[in-house]
Amino acid sequence: AADTSASGASSASSASTSSASASFPIPRGVVTTAASAAASPSMTVPARQPSLPAPAEVTEKFWEWEGHTIRYQQSGTEGPAMVLVHGFGGNADHWRKNTPVLGRKGRVFAIDLLGYGYSSKPNPMTAPQNTVYNFENWSRQLHSFIEQIVGEPAFIMTNSVGGIAGLQAAVDNPDNVRGVVLINVSLRGLHISKQSPMIKPFVKGLQTVLRTTTIGQSFFGNIARAQTVKNILKEAYGNPDAVTDELVDVILKPGLQPGAAEVFLDFISYSGGPLPEDLLPIVPPQVPVRILWGTVDPWELVKDGRAYGEFASVDRFIELPGIGHCPMDEAPEIVNPLLLEFVEDYRATTPGCA
Repeated sequence: AADTSASGASSASSASTSSASASFPIPRGVVTTAASAAASPSMTVPARQPSLPAPAEVTEKFWEWEGHTIRYQQSGTEGPAMVLVHGFGGNADHWRKNTPVLGRKGRVFAIDLLGYGYSSKPNPMTAPQNTVYNFENWSRQLHSFIEQIVGEPAFIMTNSVGGIAGLQAAVDNPDNVRGVVLINVSLRGLHISKQSPMIKPFVKGLQTVLRTTTIGQSFFGNIARAQTVKNILKEAYGNPDAVTDELVDVILKPGLQPGAAEVFLDFISYSGGPLPEDLLPIVPPQVPVRILWGTVDPWELVKDGRAYGEFASVDRFIELPGIGHCPMDEAPEIVNPLLLEFVEDYRATTPGCA
């Protein structure tokens, strides 16, 4: 893949990227690193389709995993399996605009990772630091979920830090994963390897104070308020009007459950573990990866993200102009067709029941 600007005036350097993009139509309103994008510099966001079929029914269910209760939502009764994985502080409801739409074309499962949403929140403070909430454990959770609940290999669609869990799952158990879509994947800017020597002691000290003292609980209490959550989301979204009271409730309500503060404080002290650049080179070749990126994300900058489109495992890097950190929620009319396109691109060449 190669860099593009919002005008779409660039081309891909990877032959695999060019061929993949030439074979499948690029939705309007999207800029991609594919060479074919250069031919359409004036793409605009499409109008909503007035005659779409009714969304599929969504049901909420619970599953017991290693002594923990895991909440998930399911939609669709036939077709390729898709597992939707939220980001930090999110949950299955963050995919509420996607699950019933994708359920028209496949069997869709939006899951709450351990510690988030309405899944169990075991206390991480009683275990060694970062041994409960980490990407290896979430990978195991996804592996067990696909085996026990989904029952066949699945496409994993992810947002933010959920993308690293999805990549880890593809590396650990590739036979269960038909492909991974990364939507504004977290680049983990506070990872120990990305900290300058000067700030490392400060970051470590701050993480320790927040995790082990009452200051951390007070810090979380100040964040877990409706107005604060709304302000944070408005910063992350390109369109502030997309930050509704419903969205705030979706994010905040699970965060007020017992144990949520400890999960939050443990994870913000997690500066180790894998990075996307560690995992993308070792994703097995039979597992395709596609990257979508909202270009006005203030947390994960598209100028940094473009380099990840160069990995051989990535078939396309697609920019979403004017959209922020959570495109699946902010612009589902653009993201849902892209997710279904990825499934159609690979359903015939990856192992699965449909």
